[in-house]
Amino acid sequence: LILGENGTGKEVVARRIHYLSNRRHEPIVAVNCAALTETLLESELFGHERGAFTGAVARQAGKFALARGGTILLDEVSELSPAMQAKLLSVLETRKVTRLGSNRPRDIDIRLICATNMPIYDMVARNDFRQDLLYRINTVEINLPPLRERHEDIPLLMDHFLGIFSKKYQKGITGVSAPALKKLE
Repeated sequence: LILGENGTGKEVVARRIHYLSNRRHEPIVAVNCAALTETLLESELFGHERGAFTGAVARQAGKFALARGGTILLDEVSELSPAMQAKLLSVLETRKVTRLGSNRPRDIDIRLICATNMPIYDMVARNDFRQDLLYRINTVEINLPPLRERHEDIPLLMDHFLGIFSKKYQKGITGVSAPALKKLE
């Protein structure tokens, strides 16, 4: 479980975890839970059979199936509805998903990484997030402080982005002056 404000790099950390793991040769699939309606999210995560709902003209594998052997990142997991929280909990407990419109559960083999910018422990206290689901997704917790609390990262980030944009715009810029770096900090 990766916790941090917007822009702290939660997805970057999740991808780094994946690429440093034994699952690095398998896919990493990211899903923004806040960007999809509940019904669309369920179809995206678990997949659906042809005819499961209006517009389901073909069978579609869900993100859990697409991440087989790899990692699935559920970004903004705190945005899940109570019904989706229950369904996710069931998937994590059984390690099986059932496509919409099907009765056949399918085994999954994934690493789950969740991220949120919300105060998830407060949400549990208010019964807005299931405590048992938090227990399942929080085997390892990473708190990412905002950049304003990580001044030592600014030179590293500056070098990183300077390299990207110097190459993109074909500029030979290799660094910044000490006063410019101080201003960034």
